Amino acid sequence: MEKPTYSEAIEELEKIVTEIENEDIPVDELSSKVKRAAELIHICKTVLYKTEEEVNAVLKDLQEEKKE
Repeated sequence: MEKPTYSEAIEELEKIVTEIENEDIPVDELSSKVKRAAELIHICKTVLYKTEEEVNAVLKDLQEEKKE
């Protein structure tokens, strides 16, 4: 299975959370849904950390250009 984009991961995560809150998930599937939610959270966190690093690098470059 292909790794979802951040938006796709958030959308799927929201769906799982809604299903859990509404008790729409059979007990037999609950464990797999919680595991999938954990995977999606990891994907989102990774994207956010990478984006933060990239933004900080750009800001650092801009600050260095400003000093010159």
